[in-house]
Amino acid sequence: MLKNILVYFPLLVGVVWSSSAQETKIYTHEQKEFQDALALYNNEQYQAAQTLFRKVKSSTENEEVAANSAYYAANAAVRLNQQGADRLMEDFVEKYPTSTKRNSAFADVAEYYFDTGKYPYALKWYNKVDQSALSRGEMEKFNFNYGYSLFSSRKTKEAERYLSKVANSPVYGSQAKYYLGYISYKQDDYEKANERFDQITDQDLLEEKLSYYQADMNFKLGKFEEAIALAKKQLPKSDRKEVSELNKIIGESYFNLKQYNNAIPYLEAYKGKGGKWNNTDFYLLGYAYYMQQDYANAVQQFNRIIDGTNSVSQNAYYHLAECYLKLDKKQEALNAFRNASQMDFSPEIQKDAFLNYARLSYEVGNAYEPVPQVIATYLDTYPNDEHQEEMQTLLVDSYITSKNFAGAMELLEKNRGYASKATYQKVAYYRGIELFMETDYTGASENLEKSLKSAEDPKFRSRAQYWKAEADYLLNRFDAAAAGFSSFRQNASGVLQAELPDVDYSLAYAYFKQKDYDKAITYFSAFTEKGSDAVEKLNDGYLRLGDSYFATSKYWPAIETYNKALALSGPEKDYASYQKAMSYGFVGRGETKIEGLENFVSDYANSRLRDDALYELGNSYVSAGEESKGLQAYDRLIKEFRASSLVPQALMRQGLVHYNSNRNEEALAKFKTVVRDYPKSQEAIQAVATAKLVYVDLGRVNEYAAWVENLDFVEVTDAELDNANFESAQKQQRDGNTDAAIRGYKKYIEQFPNGLNAIDANFSLALLYFGKGEKEAALPYYKYVADRNTGEYAEQALARVCEVYIGQQDYRTAVPYLLKLEARANIQQNKTFAQSNLMKGYYEQGNYDQTLAYADKVLATPSIDDRIKSDAQIMIARSAMATNNMDKAKSAYANVLKIASGATAAEALYYDAYFKHTEGDAESSNIAVQRLAKDYASYKEWGGKGLVLMAKNFYALDDAFQATYILESVITNFEQFPEIVADARGELAIIKSKEAQRNSSVNPNQD
Repeated sequence: MLKNILVYFPLLVGVVWSSSAQETKIYTHEQKEFQDALALYNNEQYQAAQTLFRKVKSSTENEEVAANSAYYAANAAVRLNQQGADRLMEDFVEKYPTSTKRNSAFADVAEYYFDTGKYPYALKWYNKVDQSALSRGEMEKFNFNYGYSLFSSRKTKEAERYLSKVANSPVYGSQAKYYLGYISYKQDDYEKANERFDQITDQDLLEEKLSYYQADMNFKLGKFEEAIALAKKQLPKSDRKEVSELNKIIGESYFNLKQYNNAIPYLEAYKGKGGKWNNTDFYLLGYAYYMQQDYANAVQQFNRIIDGTNSVSQNAYYHLAECYLKLDKKQEALNAFRNASQMDFSPEIQKDAFLNYARLSYEVGNAYEPVPQVIATYLDTYPNDEHQEEMQTLLVDSYITSKNFAGAMELLEKNRGYASKATYQKVAYYRGIELFMETDYTGASENLEKSLKSAEDPKFRSRAQYWKAEADYLLNRFDAAAAGFSSFRQNASGVLQAELPDVDYSLAYAYFKQKDYDKAITYFSAFTEKGSDAVEKLNDGYLRLGDSYFATSKYWPAIETYNKALALSGPEKDYASYQKAMSYGFVGRGETKIEGLENFVSDYANSRLRDDALYELGNSYVSAGEESKGLQAYDRLIKEFRASSLVPQALMRQGLVHYNSNRNEEALAKFKTVVRDYPKSQEAIQAVATAKLVYVDLGRVNEYAAWVENLDFVEVTDAELDNANFESAQKQQRDGNTDAAIRGYKKYIEQFPNGLNAIDANFSLALLYFGKGEKEAALPYYKYVADRNTGEYAEQALARVCEVYIGQQDYRTAVPYLLKLEARANIQQNKTFAQSNLMKGYYEQGNYDQTLAYADKVLATPSIDDRIKSDAQIMIARSAMATNNMDKAKSAYANVLKIASGATAAEALYYDAYFKHTEGDAESSNIAVQRLAKDYASYKEWGGKGLVLMAKNFYALDDAFQATYILESVITNFEQFPEIVADARGELAIIKSKEAQRNSSVNPNQD
């Protein structure tokens, strides 16, 4: 039974004593002024009377007249509320101890304060009265007034003693019994209160007050029908405040009688204490609606119960959760069940709430704690529960639905009995795919192999075969990849029709990488003959088929295949044109080759192969005997592509052309240019060797010796030793002795820092360290190669240097190298890598203009995968947010959401919710946050931000419980993110401050 005690301060029923004094007339002239002063006093003209009494007192020689004058002057001071009035009365008592007015002085002052409602002052003076000097009539009045003053001063025990003395008085009896009854009522002694109230004979007093108290007492005694009758009788005669309390008595009485429909209008009419309800008030009305199956209105009451920490609150939150379920609001139900499960007032409710919380966590996701952890905790808490098997199944599935495949594999490796082989097969498959997407191809291959070993479902077996082959391919295990693709191709019929057309493409590439070009031709041909809706992939298939023909010296089929690629709308038309021209050269069609190269140079001004084309064009003209045109082609290359690795080769070719034509001085100039501009390169070493021949022919050997002496990279006398040391290290590498090879290359570099093979040695050493995962050890050797700018390894080394710095999140150091890589890359993949990371690097530096510029470059690149597109869009979105361009940010995040995965998708989904919140669409915003909680629970930071946003949405939807509970949960569960917790605290303080204005149970100063 729920009780609510109503407290009213009873109305004062005052008793006024007559205090007019009767003085014996004194007919002497000297007392004329005293009589005038007394007349003024009796007419309540206290100021004038006081002045005259003081004059009489100071002038009379009559002791009695002086004493009476002092008495009345002091009494006037009390009534005038003059400062020091108490002291005047005390002085009178001290100075005139024999005065007949001595005792009445105390009583008079006490009665004055009593009549004016100043009961503490009245008590002070009543305490001075000599009760033994009072008459019987005066004593009754004294006992009542003194008792009431004690009652009004909250000294009920003492008041009861004095009021009891006049309980049978014909004058004061009814009022005394009323106050005695009220004292019993306040002490919850309802039997005694009823007994005293029943003895009251004053009908006016009974009609005015007692019906309310009797209704309340009957309610508290559990006599609900009597309480309803008495309260309804009192309603028409009560003031506004009492009407509110009477409605509460009637409503709660109906509630306890389980007449919920009757209770609702009276509970709604209650105005609360001081205009505020408390948690119990909201619970009663909410439960009444709940029992009427009016779940929407029940929610509106239950969800105002916040800061609840008792059994009523636990019960309310449980029923609130049930209402949410009835209204199909599962996320809201999850929060309410979670709250009820965290209270232990009712173990039965706690367990059932926990069970429903676990089920809903599995169904809709959980942003507070991992779903598997919720279910595992339930299993640990209730190990012998009848729902154990259900929870075990949900536990495994929860890992899968929350995409925590690593956790699922760990669980199943320890508890294989939790799931079937088919489930294990799927979990291992999904874990493999997850690792594949994270570029951990070794882990992907291992998990996909586990999936294949537990193969039950043919669909997942085929998929595992396909993706394991893809992982093996990316690990350069091309033979294993070829075997995997072949197996998939043979066994996947009718299972994965969508992937079947592409398996020939993948299989062809696996053979292509092994340089088994005949088999590559077989499968590239099969792929291109079937055709593909993916024009870019079909185009690539033709290009690689052409390359395979080219590599096997089948140049006419190569030309035909490159023509097919050129007929499509795909990328790399420049490459096809270049390869086609080169093929003509190999079939003895030199003129057609030159024509093709000239057309290429004209048609593809921005091609990455333009320098190659100019170089080959120069070679072709020279071979055709057109040296002048050949030299012009080399000059164009040197002028337009200063950073190209082909420039020193072109210079060497020019030098050789001049040398062969006996233009020795021109030849020497070219060779010296190579040595000057490209020292330590292979071309420089070749230039020195060829220049020696020229000097010998000219008979100027001394000049040659003087020149060579100043070249620090030429160690002519040590050439044989140089090569021997380098070849020794190479042999160790070929034999698979990695550590020995590392020692050999390091020894070589120490002995020949500028040796003939220095670039090769540094690059090989870098590769070996990188292959062992020692990327920082590889870095200086890659930098050595990258800083030389030329040679076949320069681009790859530059890419690796960038990769290492980016892996260290050192974008500031990486940016200069990324800029070099962007400028010099011949491989599109490296250029895209440079641009995408420049985009990120500039963002880290707060250079948003450059970030946006590079994001546009990345998106303009053909044939990039969704991951790179997603990165570009996220950079655009973040830069737009940083520069407060909300429209651009919203558009970019929307694009990210279409293609992203992982943390990027979580971020985009959060901002999807954020923009909907700012537009006032709280419900749609919450749907986005719910998806974030379900699909991306492992990204805690975005989950925490989403929860704070959800809390704001719920408060906008007038759901204070959801808002405060979510914020309190964020404060408890996201301590690792101080900014999110601070935001939650601030929002919670605002909400509690507002809720405290209507709910007295809310403490606005408590988290």
